[in-house]
Order: sequence, then structure tokens, then C-alpha cells
Amino acid sequence: MSDILHVQAGEKQKLGPYEIESLIPEEQEKAGTAYRVRIEPNSITSISFHKIAEEFYYVLSGSGMAVLNGVRHELKAGDFLRLPPGTTHGFETGTEALEMLDIHFPGSRPNRDVYFVGEKPEGFS
Repeated sequence: MSDILHVQAGEKQKLGPYEIESLIPEEQEKAGTAYRVRIEPNSITSISFHKIAEEFYYVLSGSGMAVLNGVRHELKAGDFLRLPPGTTHGFETGTEALEMLDIHFPGSRPNRDVYFVGEKPEGFS
């Protein structure tokens, strides 16, 4: 199997208020995972964290708020976030959707290294 990976736009998975497109198929995962994430307008996500993974977000389009360890940070296209393991995080959107590139090292999936403060959204295990 080649280490080079070219993924065209593919299937999206609905997880609570998130629409997630995995950019690295699980069977080809190596050191990390990457997702295109969309949060619809007027949405609030649950607060989550990762015990192992460091997480990186790059805002592709839209705007919103990131709530990081309880502190609100305004987001717009071009913004970047680096979240060390254990950082609690959630997102809020206003009148427009928020689309982000989301990368984890080591990899994290909806069924691996995702923990919630409070209610777990539908689709996560």
C-alpha cells in the first residue's frame, strides 16, 4: 500500500450538530486523522476533550465561537486553533455555518479518544 493518499470529496457522517467527512479512511490511518467538519447555523455543540490526541483546527469558512476550557474565542475564516490533550472544547454558530479542517495526532475517531462533559451527542460511541 502506498503512503500517498488522494481523497476526493466523499461521504459525510452526521454526529449530533456536526457533519463530518473523514479525509483519511480508517484502514489507511497512520499517525493521525483528518476531517472536514461543518456545524450548521444557530448550533451549539457539546463540550468534549481528548485524553491522548492533540487537535488542530483551521477555519475554512464561516464564523462562530470556540469555547476552550470555558473561555470563548471568536472564529472566522483563516483562524487556527491548537488544542493540547485535555483541552475542553465546544463550538457555537450564529447566522452562518462554520466549516473547519480538523486534524488529530495521534488519530482520534468518534469511537476512540473522544470524551464528553455532560450529554454525549447522537452518533458517538
